[in-house]
Amino acid sequence: MKKSLRSLLLATALVSISYSAAFAEMIYNRGNSADPETLDPHKTSTVYEAHILRDLFSGLVMQDAKADVIPGAAESWKISDDGTVYTFNLRKGATWSNGDPVTADDFVYSFRRLEDPATAAEYASMMYVIKNGQEVNEGKMKPDELAVKAVDANTFEVTLKSPTPYFLEMLTHQANYPVHKASLEKLGADWIKPGNLVSNGAYTLAEFVPNDHIKLVKNPKFYEADQVKVDTVNYFPTEDRSTAIKRFEAGELDSNDDMPLEQLTELKAKFGDQVHIGPYLGTYYYAVKTDKEPWSNPKLRRAISMAIDRDFIAEKVWGNSMIPGYSMVPPGIAGYEPAIADYAEMSQIDREDEAKKILTELGYGPDKPLKLEIRYNTSENHKNTAVAIQEQLKPLGIEVTMVNTDTKTHYGFLEQKGDYDLARAAWIADYKDPETFLGITRKASGNNYSNYNSPKYEELMDKAAAAGGNPAERSKLLSQAERVLVDDLGNIPLLYYSYHNLVSPKLKGFEDNVMDVHPTRFISKE
Repeated sequence: MKKSLRSLLLATALVSISYSAAFAEMIYNRGNSADPETLDPHKTSTVYEAHILRDLFSGLVMQDAKADVIPGAAESWKISDDGTVYTFNLRKGATWSNGDPVTADDFVYSFRRLEDPATAAEYASMMYVIKNGQEVNEGKMKPDELAVKAVDANTFEVTLKSPTPYFLEMLTHQANYPVHKASLEKLGADWIKPGNLVSNGAYTLAEFVPNDHIKLVKNPKFYEADQVKVDTVNYFPTEDRSTAIKRFEAGELDSNDDMPLEQLTELKAKFGDQVHIGPYLGTYYYAVKTDKEPWSNPKLRRAISMAIDRDFIAEKVWGNSMIPGYSMVPPGIAGYEPAIADYAEMSQIDREDEAKKILTELGYGPDKPLKLEIRYNTSENHKNTAVAIQEQLKPLGIEVTMVNTDTKTHYGFLEQKGDYDLARAAWIADYKDPETFLGITRKASGNNYSNYNSPKYEELMDKAAAAGGNPAERSKLLSQAERVLVDDLGNIPLLYYSYHNLVSPKLKGFEDNVMDVHPTRFISKE
């Protein structure tokens, strides 16, 4: 009798443990290099925000674990023979997190809001490919004249100015996600707060404690909720990369999207294949205030650029995890040849001699040293890059000072056109096309931190946009535009990116890719 009772109790305990394991909450603790400036998709500008918004919202199309385009809120679409009209068929029965249906009117409202000048969207210019997009954003037309319409509740139509081969990839960007009209109209700016935010993605916003964490929980109303494994994803801001490493080692973080690269050798020895490094479509550059004296002089900008030893920075600061860069468009985009700076093949000594010559011609020297301020956002890697450049410029009689702020403050300052000399910036491809790197330096772009304004550049970019139906001609025109930008030093490109992720072996479905896109909905944790 005692033996039977023990067996029964043991069996019951095993069933209980099995049941608990089967229904245990799956939590993913995710290091994210900085807090977001905003969770409003139409006011976003950074990759730190993109990671979170990709979990909260679903655009017409999205990216899978390998960054390939897949259906999102639209289950299918068709393109007109001339490549200018896109008709999207929305998922029937899809809802917002509060149960409201997701309709074509939501996308009409959202696209109009993105282009409405009152929104002040950083990415408004990206959607100038839509007919009347630029005119609406510049206040020359009303938002309801944007060439988007709801054919019916489940059919959304967009008309473009000209064929745009990268349009579908562009739609994966967070600025093109839909927003919930009723929430905005009722709550105003508070619509993005926890408890208020209504979203249509795999997750909903549960908590946002600035400088501490953002908690997202699985959205049971998501159209593929049954395929989402992670129940809760916590985003932790990890501007201090060294502290992030300690948290990762302690098991407090399951992944982190950067690391202190001066420690790369030691990190590889300690973590082995948990260190993920590979090609990433991105350019690390210094924005330069082109509308401010003396930086309005392209000869001076050229001298600074030539004096910077990119090989040293790539090797000593970034542990050979980055590649010296001499163009705004990084290598790796099929069918496009980047326009490389004409001094790229010169020796560093010859570049420095040329830089000294230019500085002397411009009147700078021991009696009139050039004073230069470099701004950068918090990160050991960015600090070490700025310090290296400070040391490289010192022998030329250039007095460099540095200003460091947190990432949110740094990019807010640049977006508001603050007063500076040089400022650290980066551009990560929003889609696999050179236009994503060149469009940011157009006059109308909210991401044109340098305030670069070249009529020749604008003309070539306009011609490239109009040549969308002729890929070879379009590529040629884009390369010519980049040549103007690179020769003018509208920005100072320094490095081409690699991704630098730390990934626990407990995570499954975290796929390395050139966009460094990792939607939580495709990830699970053992």
